[in-house]
Amino acid sequence: MMCHTLGRRVVLGLFCLVGIEAGLSSQPQLMSLKQAIEYALAHNYKLARARMDVQDARYQVIETRAIGLPQLSGGLDYKYYIELPTSLVPAKFFDPAAPEGTFAELQFGTKHNFTFNGQLSTLIFDGSYLVGLQAARKYAVLAAQQYVVAQEEVRNAVREAYLPALIVRRNVAIADKNIATLQQLLQETRAMYAEGFVERLDVDRLELSLAQLMSQRAHLVRQLETALNFLKFQMGYPLDQPLDIADDIETLLAEGMPEAWLSKTFDLQQRPDYQVLQTNLALNELNVRRYQAGYLPSLAAFGSYQQQLQGNKLSDGAWFPVAVVGAQLNVPIFDGLSKWAKIQRAKLDVLQARSQLDELAQAIQLEVANARTNYLNARDRVTTSHANMELAERIYDTTRIKYREGVGSSLELTQAEQSLYQAQQAYTQALYDMLVAKMALMKALGK
Repeated sequence: MMCHTLGRRVVLGLFCLVGIEAGLSSQPQLMSLKQAIEYALAHNYKLARARMDVQDARYQVIETRAIGLPQLSGGLDYKYYIELPTSLVPAKFFDPAAPEGTFAELQFGTKHNFTFNGQLSTLIFDGSYLVGLQAARKYAVLAAQQYVVAQEEVRNAVREAYLPALIVRRNVAIADKNIATLQQLLQETRAMYAEGFVERLDVDRLELSLAQLMSQRAHLVRQLETALNFLKFQMGYPLDQPLDIADDIETLLAEGMPEAWLSKTFDLQQRPDYQVLQTNLALNELNVRRYQAGYLPSLAAFGSYQQQLQGNKLSDGAWFPVAVVGAQLNVPIFDGLSKWAKIQRAKLDVLQARSQLDELAQAIQLEVANARTNYLNARDRVTTSHANMELAERIYDTTRIKYREGVGSSLELTQAEQSLYQAQQAYTQALYDMLVAKMALMKALGK
């Protein structure tokens, strides 16, 4: 009996633990914008492929460098002739009296032939190889810079996906606050209607306003779900796992904007995409040098050694060594102007790369200037819209007091209510626009 009771307690305890774990797993993961970006940097699919490209570029450097290093190879070759090959030679070679046009059959070689060989070769000088090795190393730098650009793109994508969820979440909170206020007012109005102090029309207007707010809130909740799913996608977060945002607009705006960001000085090197084009220009210049190096001679050295066993039986065969060393010099003389044409095309690529770099520099400067202007305008709109919202709140509170005291109409109250909602929406939109402008300025400055 005691064991049975103890067993029931253990089973119940396990059920409780399972229930607690199930409850915990159903809770959404709260993430701030910073945490969402950090998660994306570790799990985003695009960044995972970019990391593979960086590793591939490193392997390309090793592969290119190996071309100029000594190459050693060895091999084994075994042949057993079931029938030795036969060669025909003129019979007069052995018998001068043999008729003209007759041949003697001769067999050369032994049944068993076993060869072991080793070969060593190395490149002594090749101008194209030296420039190619520099290009491979520069390409590895380019791949690393492109990975930094991909990181910036992921950061910006997460920010752009996080901000809509912020404004929708704020609108849901405002809707909840307005619904609670309206429900209280509706309850008071119904009591006043029961006492005969107000008309049925007053109650109907408030009920209509409440129904509209409830419908808007339901629509906002669905919008929030869509925004969070898009945020999950940008982060590389599982779509079937719950997620929620931990920040709000005020928190992100409270971090402030350094005044240095609003100054006119800006270093183009802070933009990773500008660095990528600089490296791309250097690669095109190396490409010109690579083709020019094709006019230079190339020199390579080689050596070979082998041991060959010959005999009709493996046990009584004889070993014969063969060894050779040498060098090979290649001197280009005339290729029909092929290299010259390649050099001219490579020079055109250099000019195009420089043009792209200059164009990007101007585009970045324009982007920074516009982003600063947009941020300042958005900050002014926040100040104005906040003052308008406070004024609308005072008007609504005054109108509500007058309505309770019986000196104001329900129509005035409805108009004040709508004006307040519009002021709230305008202020929320202004905060959102300011936050978007701040993120755009950070992106323009390469922050």
